Amino acid sequence: MPAVTNISCYRFACMDGLKALRERLIGFCKERLLKGTILLAPEGINLFIAGPAEAVEELVNELRALPGLEDLAPKYSLSDEQPFSRMLVRLKKEIIAFGVESIDPAKYTSPRIEAKQLKQWLDEGKPVVLYDTRNDYEVRLGTFKNAIPAGIDSFRNFPAAVAALPPEMKDAPVVTFCTGGIRCEKAAPFMEQAGFREVYQLEGGILKYFEEVGGDHYDGECFVFDQRVGVDPALSETGSAVCFACQTPLTAEEQEDPRHVANVSCPHCYKSDADQIQERIAARHEALKRVTSPLPGSVPYENRRPIRIPGEQDGKTILEVLESVFAHVDFEWAEKLANGGVLDPQGRPASPDQVVRAGEEWIRVFPGTVEPEVNAAIEVLYEDEAIIVLNKPAPLPMHSCGRFHRNTLTHFLHEAWDPEKPRPAHRLDANTSGVVVCARTRHFAKLLQPQFSRGEVEKVYLARVHGHPAEDEFTVDAAISDEACVAGAREIAEEGLESKTVFRVVQRDEDGTALLEVRPLTGRTNQIRIHLWHAGHPIVGDPNYLQDGKRGDTQTLSVEDPAMQLHAWKIEFRHPLSGALAHHSATLPEWMGEVVLEK
Repeated sequence: MPAVTNISCYRFACMDGLKALRERLIGFCKERLLKGTILLAPEGINLFIAGPAEAVEELVNELRALPGLEDLAPKYSLSDEQPFSRMLVRLKKEIIAFGVESIDPAKYTSPRIEAKQLKQWLDEGKPVVLYDTRNDYEVRLGTFKNAIPAGIDSFRNFPAAVAALPPEMKDAPVVTFCTGGIRCEKAAPFMEQAGFREVYQLEGGILKYFEEVGGDHYDGECFVFDQRVGVDPALSETGSAVCFACQTPLTAEEQEDPRHVANVSCPHCYKSDADQIQERIAARHEALKRVTSPLPGSVPYENRRPIRIPGEQDGKTILEVLESVFAHVDFEWAEKLANGGVLDPQGRPASPDQVVRAGEEWIRVFPGTVEPEVNAAIEVLYEDEAIIVLNKPAPLPMHSCGRFHRNTLTHFLHEAWDPEKPRPAHRLDANTSGVVVCARTRHFAKLLQPQFSRGEVEKVYLARVHGHPAEDEFTVDAAISDEACVAGAREIAEEGLESKTVFRVVQRDEDGTALLEVRPLTGRTNQIRIHLWHAGHPIVGDPNYLQDGKRGDTQTLSVEDPAMQLHAWKIEFRHPLSGALAHHSATLPEWMGEVVLEK
Protein backbone atom coordinates (compact mmCIF):
# COMPACT_ATOMS: atom_id res chain seq x y z
CA MET A 1 0.00 0.00 0.00
CA PRO A 2 1.22 3.60 -0.70
CA ALA A 3 2.93 5.01 2.36
CA VAL A 4 2.75 8.76 1.67
CA THR A 5 -0.36 10.91 2.10
CA ASN A 6 -0.63 14.00 -0.10
CA ILE A 7 -2.92 16.95 0.53
CA SER A 8 -3.57 20.11 -1.42
CA CYS A 9 -5.72 22.87 -0.09
CA TYR A 10 -6.38 26.59 -0.16
CA ARG A 11 -8.61 28.97 1.67
CA PHE A 12 -9.24 32.68 1.19
CA ALA A 13 -9.47 34.42 4.56
CA CYS A 14 -8.22 37.60 6.20
CA MET A 15 -4.95 36.64 7.91
CA ASP A 16 -2.41 38.56 9.99
CA GLY A 17 0.63 37.82 12.16
CA LEU A 18 2.08 35.94 9.23
CA LYS A 19 5.78 36.17 10.16
CA ALA A 20 5.23 34.50 13.54
CA LEU A 21 2.87 31.95 11.98
CA ARG A 22 5.49 31.12 9.36
CA GLU A 23 8.12 30.26 11.98
CA ARG A 24 5.64 28.16 13.96
CA LEU A 25 4.51 26.16 10.93
CA ILE A 26 8.07 25.47 9.73
CA GLY A 27 8.97 23.95 13.08
CA PHE A 28 5.66 22.08 13.34
CA CYS A 29 6.06 20.43 9.91
CA LYS A 30 9.75 19.57 10.20
CA GLU A 31 9.19 17.86 13.56
CA ARG A 32 6.64 15.58 11.84
CA LEU A 33 8.75 14.88 8.72
CA LEU A 34 6.30 16.71 6.47
CA LYS A 35 7.51 18.17 3.19
CA GLY A 36 6.02 20.51 0.63
CA THR A 37 5.07 24.17 0.41
CA ILE A 38 2.74 26.43 2.40
CA LEU A 39 2.01 29.90 1.03
CA LEU A 40 0.76 32.53 3.48
CA ALA A 41 -0.68 35.88 2.42
CA PRO A 42 -3.00 38.50 3.86
CA GLU A 43 -5.72 37.03 1.59
CA GLY A 44 -5.35 33.41 2.82
CA ILE A 45 -3.41 30.14 2.61
CA ASN A 46 -2.42 27.71 -0.14
CA LEU A 47 -0.57 24.45 0.53
CA PHE A 48 0.78 21.23 -0.96
CA ILE A 49 2.03 18.86 1.75
CA ALA A 50 3.01 15.17 1.87
CA GLY A 51 4.09 12.82 4.66
CA PRO A 52 2.83 10.23 7.14
CA ALA A 53 -0.98 10.17 7.36
CA GLU A 54 -1.04 10.89 11.11
CA ALA A 55 1.29 13.86 10.75
CA VAL A 56 -0.78 15.26 7.87
CA GLU A 57 -3.94 15.13 10.01
CA GLU A 58 -2.16 16.89 12.88
CA LEU A 59 -1.25 19.73 10.49
CA VAL A 60 -4.82 19.97 9.19
CA ASN A 61 -6.14 20.28 12.76
CA GLU A 62 -3.47 22.87 13.57
CA LEU A 63 -4.54 24.99 10.60
CA ARG A 64 -8.27 24.63 11.34
CA ALA A 65 -7.61 26.21 14.71
CA LEU A 66 -6.67 29.47 12.97
CA PRO A 67 -9.39 32.16 12.55
CA GLY A 68 -10.98 31.92 9.10
CA LEU A 69 -9.63 28.42 8.39
CA GLU A 70 -12.10 26.45 10.49
CA ASP A 71 -13.68 24.70 7.49
CA LEU A 72 -10.42 23.94 5.67
CA ALA A 73 -11.13 20.98 3.37
CA PRO A 74 -7.99 19.39 1.86
CA LYS A 75 -7.97 17.06 -1.12
CA TYR A 76 -6.28 13.74 -0.34
CA SER A 77 -4.28 11.35 -2.52
CA LEU A 78 -1.65 8.66 -1.95
CA SER A 79 1.78 8.04 -3.48
CA ASP A 80 4.49 5.44 -3.09
CA GLU A 81 7.22 8.04 -2.58
CA GLN A 82 7.57 11.48 -1.06
CA PRO A 83 6.94 13.90 -4.00
CA PHE A 84 8.67 16.88 -2.34
CA SER A 85 12.33 17.35 -1.45
CA ARG A 86 12.02 19.96 1.34
CA MET A 87 9.65 21.89 3.57
CA LEU A 88 8.97 25.55 2.70
CA VAL A 89 6.67 28.15 4.25
CA ARG A 90 6.65 31.36 2.22
CA LEU A 91 5.08 34.78 2.71
CA LYS A 92 3.41 36.24 -0.38
CA LYS A 93 1.31 39.26 -1.34
CA GLU A 94 -1.24 36.87 -2.87
CA ILE A 95 -1.61 33.11 -2.55
CA ILE A 96 -2.37 33.07 -6.27
CA ALA A 97 -0.71 35.92 -8.15
CA PHE A 98 -3.25 37.89 -10.17
CA GLY A 99 -2.57 41.58 -9.62
CA VAL A 100 -6.18 42.86 -9.85
CA GLU A 101 -6.97 44.70 -6.61
CA SER A 102 -10.74 44.74 -7.15
CA ILE A 103 -10.89 40.93 -6.93
CA ASP A 104 -11.09 39.70 -3.31
CA PRO A 105 -12.29 36.08 -2.96
CA ALA A 106 -12.50 36.46 0.82
CA LYS A 107 -15.42 38.85 0.21
CA TYR A 108 -16.97 37.53 -3.02
CA THR A 109 -16.67 34.54 -5.35
CA SER A 110 -18.82 33.45 -8.27
CA PRO A 111 -21.43 30.68 -7.91
CA ARG A 112 -19.93 27.20 -7.63
CA ILE A 113 -20.97 24.18 -9.61
CA GLU A 114 -20.37 20.74 -8.15
CA ALA A 115 -18.65 18.03 -10.19
CA LYS A 116 -21.80 15.87 -10.34
CA GLN A 117 -23.86 18.82 -11.58
CA LEU A 118 -21.35 19.65 -14.32
CA LYS A 119 -21.24 16.01 -15.44
CA GLN A 120 -25.02 16.00 -15.66
CA TRP A 121 -24.99 19.14 -17.79
CA LEU A 122 -22.42 17.59 -20.09
CA ASP A 123 -24.30 14.26 -20.24
CA GLU A 124 -27.44 16.16 -21.26
CA GLY A 125 -25.57 18.21 -23.86
CA LYS A 126 -26.48 21.49 -22.20
CA PRO A 127 -24.92 24.40 -24.12
CA VAL A 128 -22.17 25.57 -21.79
CA VAL A 129 -18.72 27.03 -22.38
CA LEU A 130 -15.92 25.24 -20.49
CA TYR A 131 -13.10 27.76 -19.97
CA ASP A 132 -9.70 26.38 -18.94
CA THR A 133 -7.94 29.05 -16.85
CA ARG A 134 -4.67 27.10 -16.56
CA ASN A 135 -1.37 27.75 -18.30
CA ASP A 136 -0.69 26.30 -21.73
CA TYR A 137 1.87 23.78 -20.47
CA GLU A 138 -0.77 22.32 -18.09
CA VAL A 139 -3.40 22.11 -20.81
CA ARG A 140 -1.06 20.03 -22.98
CA LEU A 141 -1.44 17.03 -20.64
CA GLY A 142 -5.23 17.08 -20.76
CA THR A 143 -8.43 19.09 -20.48
CA PHE A 144 -12.21 18.77 -20.81
CA LYS A 145 -13.48 17.90 -24.28
CA ASN A 146 -14.28 21.02 -26.34
CA ALA A 147 -12.95 23.30 -23.60
CA ILE A 148 -11.56 26.71 -24.58
CA PRO A 149 -8.03 27.24 -23.19
CA ALA A 150 -7.12 30.70 -21.94
CA GLY A 151 -3.91 30.49 -23.99
CA ILE A 152 -1.63 31.94 -21.31
CA ASP A 153 1.76 31.12 -19.83
CA SER A 154 1.08 32.95 -16.56
CA PHE A 155 -2.12 33.58 -14.61
CA ARG A 156 -1.25 37.29 -14.56
CA ASN A 157 -2.03 37.26 -18.30
CA PHE A 158 -5.58 36.06 -17.69
CA PRO A 159 -7.21 39.55 -17.91
CA ALA A 160 -5.73 40.06 -21.39
CA ALA A 161 -6.98 36.61 -22.45
CA VAL A 162 -10.53 37.45 -21.31
CA ALA A 163 -10.42 40.76 -23.20
CA ALA A 164 -9.72 38.81 -26.41
CA LEU A 165 -12.75 36.50 -26.08
CA PRO A 166 -15.61 37.00 -28.58
CA PRO A 167 -18.36 39.36 -27.33
CA GLU A 168 -21.12 36.79 -27.96
CA MET A 169 -19.56 34.53 -25.32
CA LYS A 170 -20.70 36.99 -22.65
CA ASP A 171 -24.30 35.79 -23.03
CA ALA A 172 -23.49 32.05 -22.70
CA PRO A 173 -23.17 30.13 -19.42
CA VAL A 174 -19.45 29.77 -18.67
CA VAL A 175 -17.87 27.23 -16.33
CA THR A 176 -14.30 28.09 -15.36
CA PHE A 177 -12.00 25.33 -14.15
CA CYS A 178 -8.40 24.78 -13.07
CA THR A 179 -6.44 22.12 -11.18
CA GLY A 180 -7.89 22.52 -7.70
CA GLY A 181 -10.17 25.53 -7.98
CA ILE A 182 -7.99 28.28 -6.54
CA ARG A 183 -7.44 30.19 -9.77
CA CYS A 184 -11.15 30.16 -10.54
CA GLU A 185 -11.80 31.93 -7.23
CA LYS A 186 -10.32 34.97 -8.95
CA ALA A 187 -10.90 34.14 -12.62
CA ALA A 188 -14.69 33.74 -12.39
CA PRO A 189 -15.36 37.03 -10.50
CA PHE A 190 -13.06 38.83 -12.93
CA MET A 191 -15.10 37.52 -15.88
CA GLU A 192 -18.26 38.76 -14.18
CA GLN A 193 -16.68 42.20 -13.82
CA ALA A 194 -15.78 42.03 -17.52
CA GLY A 195 -19.46 41.65 -18.46
CA PHE A 196 -19.98 37.87 -18.61
CA ARG A 197 -23.53 37.36 -17.34
CA GLU A 198 -23.54 33.73 -16.14
CA VAL A 199 -20.23 32.48 -14.75
CA TYR A 200 -19.62 29.43 -12.56
CA GLN A 201 -16.48 27.96 -11.03
CA LEU A 202 -15.97 24.23 -10.84
CA GLU A 203 -15.88 23.38 -7.14
CA GLY A 204 -12.58 21.70 -6.29
CA GLY A 205 -11.33 21.90 -9.86
CA ILE A 206 -10.30 18.97 -12.03
CA LEU A 207 -8.97 16.95 -9.09
CA LYS A 208 -12.31 17.06 -7.29
CA TYR A 209 -14.09 16.17 -10.56
CA PHE A 210 -11.83 13.09 -10.91
CA GLU A 211 -12.46 12.16 -7.30
CA GLU A 212 -16.24 12.37 -7.52
CA VAL A 213 -17.19 11.40 -11.08
CA GLY A 214 -14.05 10.03 -12.75
CA GLY A 215 -12.87 10.96 -16.23
CA ASP A 216 -16.11 11.32 -18.19
CA HIS A 217 -15.93 14.19 -20.72
CA TYR A 218 -12.21 14.66 -20.00
CA ASP A 219 -9.31 13.84 -22.32
CA GLY A 220 -5.89 12.98 -20.91
CA GLU A 221 -4.56 13.57 -17.43
CA CYS A 222 -4.23 16.46 -15.01
CA PHE A 223 -0.96 18.30 -14.41
CA VAL A 224 -0.06 18.64 -10.73
CA PHE A 225 2.64 20.81 -9.20
CA ASP A 226 4.80 18.14 -7.61
CA GLN A 227 7.11 15.32 -8.65
CA ARG A 228 4.19 13.20 -9.83
CA VAL A 229 3.71 15.67 -12.75
CA GLY A 230 0.39 14.14 -13.83
CA VAL A 231 -2.47 12.12 -12.34
CA ASP A 232 -5.17 10.16 -14.18
CA PRO A 233 -8.91 10.22 -13.42
CA ALA A 234 -8.28 7.60 -10.72
CA LEU A 235 -5.88 10.13 -9.11
CA SER A 236 -2.99 7.73 -9.72
CA GLU A 237 0.43 8.97 -10.81
CA THR A 238 0.97 8.69 -14.58
CA GLY A 239 4.16 8.22 -16.57
CA SER A 240 4.42 11.88 -17.53
CA ALA A 241 7.63 13.78 -16.85
CA VAL A 242 8.77 17.39 -16.92
CA CYS A 243 11.43 18.74 -19.28
CA PHE A 244 14.49 19.79 -17.30
CA ALA A 245 15.13 22.74 -19.63
CA CYS A 246 11.70 24.34 -20.13
CA GLN A 247 9.61 22.64 -17.40
CA THR A 248 6.97 21.56 -19.92
CA PRO A 249 5.14 18.34 -18.97
CA LEU A 250 5.92 15.46 -21.32
CA THR A 251 3.75 12.50 -22.16
CA ALA A 252 5.28 9.04 -22.54
CA GLU A 253 5.20 9.50 -26.32
CA GLU A 254 7.01 12.86 -26.08
CA GLN A 255 9.66 11.29 -23.88
CA GLU A 256 10.42 8.86 -26.73
CA ASP A 257 10.80 11.70 -29.23
CA PRO A 258 14.42 12.01 -30.50
CA ARG A 259 14.33 15.73 -29.62
CA HIS A 260 13.94 14.77 -25.94
CA VAL A 261 17.42 14.66 -24.43
CA ALA A 262 17.45 14.19 -20.66
CA ASN A 263 18.46 17.38 -18.84
CA VAL A 264 18.88 19.19 -22.19
CA SER A 265 15.75 19.59 -24.32
CA CYS A 266 12.32 18.26 -25.32
CA PRO A 267 10.09 18.54 -28.43
CA HIS A 268 8.71 21.83 -27.08
CA CYS A 269 12.02 23.63 -26.49
CA TYR A 270 14.37 21.85 -28.87
CA LYS A 271 16.20 24.22 -31.16
CA SER A 272 18.33 23.26 -34.09
CA ASP A 273 21.77 24.81 -34.46
CA ALA A 274 20.32 27.13 -37.12
CA ASP A 275 17.52 28.25 -34.78
CA GLN A 276 19.99 28.96 -31.99
CA ILE A 277 22.20 30.97 -34.33
CA GLN A 278 19.26 33.07 -35.51
CA GLU A 279 18.16 33.77 -31.94
CA ARG A 280 21.69 34.78 -31.01
CA ILE A 281 21.93 37.05 -34.06
CA ALA A 282 18.62 38.75 -33.20
CA ALA A 283 19.91 39.43 -29.69
CA ARG A 284 23.15 40.86 -31.10
CA HIS A 285 21.24 43.21 -33.39
CA GLU A 286 19.30 44.51 -30.38
CA ALA A 287 22.56 45.02 -28.47
CA LEU A 288 24.13 46.87 -31.40
CA LYS A 289 21.07 49.07 -31.74
CA ARG A 290 21.27 49.87 -28.02
CA VAL A 291 24.95 50.88 -28.03
CA THR A 292 24.72 52.96 -31.22
CA SER A 293 21.55 54.93 -30.41
CA PRO A 294 22.74 57.60 -30.01
CA LEU A 295 26.14 57.21 -31.59
CA PRO A 296 28.61 57.19 -28.67
CA GLY A 297 30.89 59.69 -30.43
CA SER A 298 28.04 62.17 -30.89
CA VAL A 299 27.97 62.95 -27.15
CA PRO A 300 30.83 65.30 -26.12
CA TYR A 301 33.49 63.46 -24.14
CA GLU A 302 37.14 63.75 -23.07
CA ASN A 303 39.15 61.85 -25.64
CA ARG A 304 42.52 60.58 -24.42
CA ARG A 305 44.94 59.49 -27.15
CA PRO A 306 48.20 57.71 -26.23
CA ILE A 307 51.48 58.43 -27.99
CA ARG A 308 54.32 55.92 -27.70
CA ILE A 309 57.70 57.65 -27.94
CA PRO A 310 59.68 56.28 -30.94
CA GLY A 311 63.33 55.28 -30.45
CA GLU A 312 64.64 58.09 -32.66
CA GLN A 313 62.93 60.68 -30.42
CA ASP A 314 64.73 59.59 -27.24
CA GLY A 315 66.16 62.56 -25.31
CA LYS A 316 64.13 65.25 -27.07
CA THR A 317 61.55 67.50 -25.42
CA ILE A 318 57.87 66.56 -25.62
CA LEU A 319 57.17 69.68 -27.74
CA GLU A 320 59.83 68.62 -30.25
CA VAL A 321 58.39 65.12 -30.38
CA LEU A 322 54.82 66.31 -31.00
CA GLU A 323 55.88 68.71 -33.74
CA SER A 324 57.93 65.97 -35.39
CA VAL A 325 55.61 62.99 -35.10
CA PHE A 326 52.55 65.04 -36.07
CA ALA A 327 54.21 67.26 -38.65
CA HIS A 328 51.36 66.51 -41.07
CA VAL A 329 48.79 67.94 -38.60
CA ASP A 330 48.22 71.71 -38.48
CA PHE A 331 48.06 72.08 -34.70
CA GLU A 332 49.42 74.47 -32.03
CA TRP A 333 51.14 71.94 -29.76
CA ALA A 334 52.79 74.60 -27.60
CA GLU A 335 49.38 76.06 -26.78
CA LYS A 336 48.00 72.58 -26.02
CA LEU A 337 50.90 71.89 -23.64
CA ALA A 338 50.39 75.25 -21.93
CA ASN A 339 46.71 74.38 -21.32
CA GLY A 340 47.43 70.97 -19.76
CA GLY A 341 46.38 69.08 -22.87
CA VAL A 342 49.26 66.57 -22.65
CA LEU A 343 49.94 64.22 -19.71
CA ASP A 344 53.33 62.68 -18.90
CA PRO A 345 53.71 58.94 -18.09
CA GLN A 346 52.80 59.66 -14.46
CA GLY A 347 49.52 61.31 -15.51
CA ARG A 348 50.66 64.86 -14.69
CA PRO A 349 50.22 67.87 -17.03
CA ALA A 350 53.37 68.09 -19.15
CA SER A 351 55.52 71.15 -19.76
CA PRO A 352 57.02 71.84 -23.23
CA ASP A 353 60.61 71.31 -22.12
CA GLN A 354 60.14 67.93 -20.43
CA VAL A 355 62.56 65.33 -21.84
CA VAL A 356 61.11 62.08 -23.16
CA ARG A 357 62.51 58.55 -23.25
CA ALA A 358 61.98 55.93 -25.97
CA GLY A 359 59.09 53.58 -25.22
CA GLU A 360 57.30 55.92 -22.80
CA GLU A 361 53.57 56.44 -23.22
CA TRP A 362 52.33 60.03 -23.04
CA ILE A 363 48.69 61.06 -23.31
CA ARG A 364 47.11 63.73 -25.49
CA VAL A 365 43.83 65.03 -24.02
CA PHE A 366 41.05 66.41 -26.25
CA PRO A 367 38.13 67.66 -24.10
CA GLY A 368 34.64 68.11 -25.55
CA THR A 369 35.32 65.76 -28.46
CA VAL A 370 32.42 65.20 -30.86
CA GLU A 371 33.00 62.77 -33.73
CA PRO A 372 31.46 62.83 -37.21
CA GLU A 373 28.41 60.64 -37.77
CA VAL A 374 28.88 57.17 -39.23
CA ASN A 375 26.64 54.45 -40.63
CA ALA A 376 26.01 52.08 -37.70
CA ALA A 377 23.70 49.63 -39.52
CA ILE A 378 25.92 46.61 -38.81
CA GLU A 379 24.43 43.28 -39.89
CA VAL A 380 25.44 40.13 -38.02
CA LEU A 381 25.59 37.33 -40.58
CA TYR A 382 26.85 34.47 -38.41
CA GLU A 383 28.18 33.74 -34.94
CA ASP A 384 29.47 30.71 -33.09
CA GLU A 385 31.80 30.18 -30.15
CA ALA A 386 34.88 31.11 -32.18
CA ILE A 387 33.98 33.72 -34.81
CA ILE A 388 31.58 36.53 -35.72
CA VAL A 389 30.86 37.39 -39.35
CA LEU A 390 29.51 40.87 -40.09
CA ASN A 391 28.30 42.95 -42.99
CA LYS A 392 30.00 46.28 -42.31
CA PRO A 393 28.16 49.38 -43.56
CA ALA A 394 29.88 52.47 -44.93
CA PRO A 395 31.08 54.96 -44.02
CA LEU A 396 32.33 53.34 -40.81
CA PRO A 397 36.00 53.18 -39.70
CA MET A 398 36.98 49.82 -38.30
CA HIS A 399 39.48 51.08 -35.71
CA SER A 400 40.27 54.24 -33.77
CA CYS A 401 41.99 56.72 -36.09
CA GLY A 402 42.01 60.41 -36.93
CA ARG A 403 38.66 61.98 -36.03
CA PHE A 404 37.15 58.66 -34.94
CA HIS A 405 37.58 56.92 -31.61
CA ARG A 406 34.15 55.81 -30.36
CA ASN A 407 32.28 55.87 -33.66
CA THR A 408 34.15 52.82 -34.92
CA LEU A 409 33.26 49.21 -35.63
CA THR A 410 35.62 47.90 -32.95
CA HIS A 411 34.20 50.18 -30.27
CA PHE A 412 30.63 49.15 -31.15
CA LEU A 413 31.58 45.45 -31.00
CA HIS A 414 33.28 45.80 -27.63
CA GLU A 415 30.22 47.54 -26.19
CA ALA A 416 27.64 45.15 -27.68
CA TRP A 417 29.58 41.96 -26.84
CA ASP A 418 30.80 43.16 -23.42
CA PRO A 419 32.66 41.68 -21.55
CA GLU A 420 34.05 40.03 -24.71
CA LYS A 421 36.37 42.01 -26.97
CA PRO A 422 35.88 40.70 -30.53
CA ARG A 423 38.90 41.25 -32.79
CA PRO A 424 38.49 41.88 -36.55
CA ALA A 425 40.86 39.51 -38.35
CA HIS A 426 41.35 41.87 -41.31
CA ARG A 427 40.48 45.41 -42.42
CA LEU A 428 38.16 47.18 -44.78
CA ASP A 429 38.45 50.88 -45.61
CA ALA A 430 35.98 53.09 -43.75
CA ASN A 431 34.25 53.76 -47.08
CA THR A 432 34.11 50.07 -48.11
CA SER A 433 31.15 47.95 -47.10
CA GLY A 434 30.90 44.19 -46.82
CA VAL A 435 31.90 41.02 -45.05
CA VAL A 436 34.21 41.21 -42.03
CA VAL A 437 35.36 38.22 -39.96
CA CYS A 438 36.11 38.69 -36.26
CA ALA A 439 37.61 36.34 -33.66
CA ARG A 440 35.81 36.20 -30.32
CA THR A 441 38.95 35.51 -28.26
CA ARG A 442 42.69 36.07 -28.49
CA HIS A 443 43.15 32.32 -28.92
CA PHE A 444 40.96 32.16 -32.01
CA ALA A 445 42.50 35.38 -33.34
CA LYS A 446 45.91 33.68 -33.36
CA LEU A 447 44.44 30.89 -35.51
CA LEU A 448 42.48 33.17 -37.83
CA GLN A 449 44.57 36.29 -38.50
CA PRO A 450 47.67 34.48 -39.88
CA GLN A 451 45.52 33.06 -42.67
CA PHE A 452 45.06 36.61 -43.96
CA SER A 453 48.73 37.56 -43.64
CA ARG A 454 49.77 34.35 -45.43
CA GLY A 455 47.34 35.03 -48.30
CA GLU A 456 45.32 31.86 -47.65
CA VAL A 457 41.95 33.63 -47.54
CA GLU A 458 39.94 33.94 -50.75
CA LYS A 459 38.09 37.26 -51.02
CA VAL A 460 35.69 38.44 -53.71
CA TYR A 461 34.64 42.09 -54.01
CA LEU A 462 32.16 43.92 -56.23
CA ALA A 463 33.04 47.35 -57.62
CA ARG A 464 31.27 49.80 -59.89
CA VAL A 465 33.81 51.76 -61.91
CA HIS A 466 33.90 54.66 -64.33
CA GLY A 467 34.27 53.59 -67.95
CA HIS A 468 34.03 50.25 -69.71
CA PRO A 469 37.13 48.04 -69.52
CA ALA A 470 38.20 46.81 -72.95
CA GLU A 471 38.64 43.22 -71.84
CA ASP A 472 36.17 41.02 -69.98
CA GLU A 473 38.94 39.78 -67.70
CA PHE A 474 42.20 41.54 -66.82
CA THR A 475 44.87 41.60 -64.14
CA VAL A 476 46.76 44.50 -62.53
CA ASP A 477 50.06 43.73 -60.76
CA ALA A 478 51.50 47.22 -60.18
CA ALA A 479 53.50 47.56 -56.93
CA ILE A 480 52.02 49.74 -54.17
CA SER A 481 53.87 52.06 -51.79
CA ASP A 482 54.30 51.00 -48.19
CA GLU A 483 54.02 54.58 -46.95
CA ALA A 484 50.88 56.73 -46.82
CA CYS A 485 50.70 59.92 -48.86
CA VAL A 486 47.71 62.26 -49.34
CA ALA A 487 44.86 61.67 -46.85
CA GLY A 488 46.60 58.55 -45.56
CA ALA A 489 46.22 56.71 -48.89
CA ARG A 490 48.85 54.70 -50.84
CA GLU A 491 49.89 54.99 -54.48
CA ILE A 492 51.64 53.11 -57.27
CA ALA A 493 55.40 52.92 -56.59
CA GLU A 494 58.01 51.09 -58.67
CA GLU A 495 59.92 50.11 -55.52
CA GLY A 496 56.73 49.34 -53.59
CA LEU A 497 55.20 46.11 -52.33
CA GLU A 498 54.28 43.36 -54.77
CA SER A 499 50.52 43.50 -55.46
CA LYS A 500 48.14 41.63 -57.74
CA THR A 501 44.40 41.90 -58.44
CA VAL A 502 42.23 39.96 -60.90
CA PHE A 503 39.14 41.62 -62.42
CA ARG A 504 36.15 40.28 -64.34
CA VAL A 505 33.50 42.45 -65.97
CA VAL A 506 30.02 41.45 -64.80
CA GLN A 507 28.05 44.14 -66.62
CA ARG A 508 28.64 47.24 -68.72
CA ASP A 509 25.92 49.83 -68.18
CA GLU A 510 24.51 52.57 -70.39
CA ASP A 511 25.49 55.30 -67.90
CA GLY A 512 29.14 54.70 -68.72
CA THR A 513 29.93 52.64 -65.65
CA ALA A 514 30.69 48.94 -65.31
CA LEU A 515 30.22 46.39 -62.53
CA LEU A 516 33.31 44.28 -61.82
CA GLU A 517 33.97 41.17 -59.78
CA VAL A 518 37.30 41.65 -58.04
CA ARG A 519 39.69 39.09 -56.53
CA PRO A 520 42.69 40.58 -54.69
CA LEU A 521 45.49 38.01 -54.57
CA THR A 522 47.58 40.15 -52.19
CA GLY A 523 46.38 42.33 -49.34
CA ARG A 524 47.90 45.79 -49.63
CA THR A 525 46.23 48.89 -48.20
CA ASN A 526 43.83 50.45 -50.75
CA GLN A 527 44.93 47.78 -53.27
CA ILE A 528 41.68 47.43 -55.25
CA ARG A 529 41.11 51.18 -55.39
CA ILE A 530 44.68 51.94 -56.49
CA HIS A 531 44.78 49.20 -59.13
CA LEU A 532 41.49 50.32 -60.70
CA TRP A 533 42.62 53.96 -60.64
CA HIS A 534 45.91 52.88 -62.24
CA ALA A 535 43.94 50.93 -64.91
CA GLY A 536 41.97 54.07 -65.77
CA HIS A 537 38.72 52.88 -64.16
CA PRO A 538 38.45 54.48 -60.70
CA ILE A 539 35.66 53.34 -58.40
CA VAL A 540 32.46 55.39 -58.46
CA GLY A 541 32.30 57.55 -55.33
CA ASP A 542 35.97 57.06 -54.33
CA PRO A 543 37.01 60.31 -52.57
CA ASN A 544 40.78 59.74 -53.05
CA TYR A 545 41.36 58.06 -56.42
CA LEU A 546 39.45 60.27 -58.82
CA GLN A 547 38.79 60.33 -62.56
CA ASP A 548 41.43 61.65 -64.98
CA GLY A 549 44.22 60.59 -62.63
CA LYS A 550 43.44 63.24 -60.03
CA ARG A 551 43.73 62.73 -56.26
CA GLY A 552 41.31 63.81 -53.55
CA ASP A 553 42.12 64.65 -49.92
CA THR A 554 39.05 63.22 -48.15
CA GLN A 555 39.78 60.17 -46.05
CA THR A 556 36.34 59.21 -44.69
CA LEU A 557 33.10 60.13 -46.44
CA SER A 558 30.21 61.65 -44.53
CA VAL A 559 26.94 59.77 -44.19
CA GLU A 560 25.33 62.28 -46.58
CA ASP A 561 27.85 61.67 -49.36
CA PRO A 562 27.13 59.23 -52.20
CA ALA A 563 28.51 55.80 -51.35
CA MET A 564 31.88 54.60 -52.57
CA GLN A 565 30.77 51.63 -54.65
CA LEU A 566 33.15 48.95 -53.41
CA HIS A 567 31.71 45.99 -51.51
CA ALA A 568 33.44 42.98 -49.93
CA TRP A 569 31.01 40.33 -51.16
CA LYS A 570 32.35 36.85 -50.32
CA ILE A 571 35.07 35.31 -48.20
CA GLU A 572 36.46 31.79 -47.74
CA PHE A 573 38.80 30.74 -44.91
CA ARG A 574 39.47 27.83 -42.59
CA HIS A 575 37.37 27.88 -39.44
CA PRO A 576 39.73 28.30 -36.45
CA LEU A 577 37.81 25.70 -34.43
CA SER A 578 37.21 22.89 -36.92
CA GLY A 579 39.75 23.62 -39.64
CA ALA A 580 37.03 23.14 -42.26
CA LEU A 581 36.53 25.62 -45.08
CA ALA A 582 34.01 28.31 -44.13
CA HIS A 583 32.14 30.34 -46.76
CA HIS A 584 30.28 33.57 -45.99
CA SER A 585 28.78 36.30 -48.15
CA ALA A 586 27.46 39.75 -47.32
CA THR A 587 24.10 41.18 -48.30
CA LEU A 588 24.41 43.21 -51.48
CA PRO A 589 24.34 47.03 -51.14
CA GLU A 590 21.60 49.25 -52.55
CA TRP A 591 23.90 50.78 -55.17
CA MET A 592 24.13 47.38 -56.87
CA GLY A 593 20.61 47.68 -58.24
CA GLU A 594 19.02 44.57 -59.76
CA VAL A 595 21.96 42.55 -61.00
CA VAL A 596 21.96 38.74 -61.23
CA LEU A 597 25.28 37.38 -59.99
CA GLU A 598 26.76 33.93 -60.42
CA LYS A 599 27.08 32.13 -57.12
